[in-house]
Amino acid sequence: MLFLPELTVMAAGLVFFGLSLIASKPEVVRNISYAFYAILSLICLGTLYLHSTGDLFSGVFRVDMFSQLCKLAIALSALVVVVICGSHEGIRRLFFPEYQLFQAVAVLGLMMLVSSVDLLAIFVALELSSFAVYIMVPLRFDQDWKISIHIEAGIKYLLFGIIATGFMLFGMSYIYGLTGSTHIADIAKHLPTLLHEPVLVIAALMVMAGFFYKLAFFPFHFWVPDVYEGASNETTAFITAAPKIAAVALLIRLAMLFHIGGDTIAVILSICAVLSMFYGNLSALVQKDMKRMLAFSGIAHAGFVMLGVLTFQTMGYATAAYYIFGYILMLLACFLVICCIAKSGGNVAISDFTGLYQRAPLLAITLLIALFSLAGIPPFIGFTGKFMLLVSAFKEGHHILVTLAAINTAIGIYYYLSVVRLTFCTADESQEQVSITKPSFFMRVIALVLLFAIVYFGVLPHHFLDLMQEALKVATL
Repeated sequence: MLFLPELTVMAAGLVFFGLSLIASKPEVVRNISYAFYAILSLICLGTLYLHSTGDLFSGVFRVDMFSQLCKLAIALSALVVVVICGSHEGIRRLFFPEYQLFQAVAVLGLMMLVSSVDLLAIFVALELSSFAVYIMVPLRFDQDWKISIHIEAGIKYLLFGIIATGFMLFGMSYIYGLTGSTHIADIAKHLPTLLHEPVLVIAALMVMAGFFYKLAFFPFHFWVPDVYEGASNETTAFITAAPKIAAVALLIRLAMLFHIGGDTIAVILSICAVLSMFYGNLSALVQKDMKRMLAFSGIAHAGFVMLGVLTFQTMGYATAAYYIFGYILMLLACFLVICCIAKSGGNVAISDFTGLYQRAPLLAITLLIALFSLAGIPPFIGFTGKFMLLVSAFKEGHHILVTLAAINTAIGIYYYLSVVRLTFCTADESQEQVSITKPSFFMRVIALVLLFAIVYFGVLPHHFLDLMQEALKVATL
């Protein structure tokens, strides 16, 4: 029962592998993926409801309420991605079964990652998910093979990922040399005597490089805009959601164990958080492509998430989890709209949203609420999350950090509301209007669910926060 979600993903991977051997039609594979992720979500919900806890594989794999919550979020985000990207135009028909196979492998790696409590297990799970996504990125269908932007994106993603992995593995070797163990609970016991050793600071930052790469946190963010632009809409939507959940979950688990508040590592993380916010927001101001704008804004949001981690308090960790949960809802809502107006699965320019309200009111309202929430406008989850992060960091004495974060919130409002202005306040006078794919019944249902969640958890955040704080209490080994 403890390993049932992972076993389900493995079984689905075998099914997709079999479908790739018989050259199944993309429509058949898509319907199977719908059923698989729905079943996986129900299984994760069941294991969470039954309070399944325990250790597996000699203690390197821990199942608790915190990990099960994260697995449920990963499964639901993958389900939403496959539904909102119902068209397979963005992926080559020939490779569609293989694409779903690699997506299942990536989900398996991320689920293992949130339960890993050993450095080597973390490394294996991280690489399992990473290499699957490396393959997913260049599988985009492109009518103009001379451009091959997807190939360039795949190469950049792979190269930057290998660099981040090298840093992380080198840091793990240092930590093992200092403590004689790879189990993070044993490592935590040795930290009080090693906390002021320069080699430990270097090792800890190297290990965090792998998580920062997944989170798109400065300075491991350079891959983000090119990969977001070059990958298909399906792949980009998946990258924006599931890996970030796993990265934040593992970062919170490590922060709870190591308690490095007030030390050199915390100072370095604060500086990186400020740089991440300013770089992301200032770069997003000048973007013309919607996915590139969301990519740079994602770098800025990673800096906001770090505000909660830097509090080194349970409430701060819960708020960071709440914020990343809200961020995933907002991004999925944006990609639902992008997938509907993307021509042949291609990229969408910001100008393509001009006059969208006149042609597709539901899509325009979905985009409006998602962007308002990303900008931090009440009463949506983005505002509540940012406000609680700023309050938590202020209480812990990060006054300068909070001030700089507030300035970045104002910068973000400008470029988010610029898209809203085009959508609602500008008439489309061009001769060629961007064609819009009529949302299916399931897409309309998911749009309404996403909008309801953005508003509901923004107005009543305590439901999620209480559940997350309860989960965090049992996450400390």
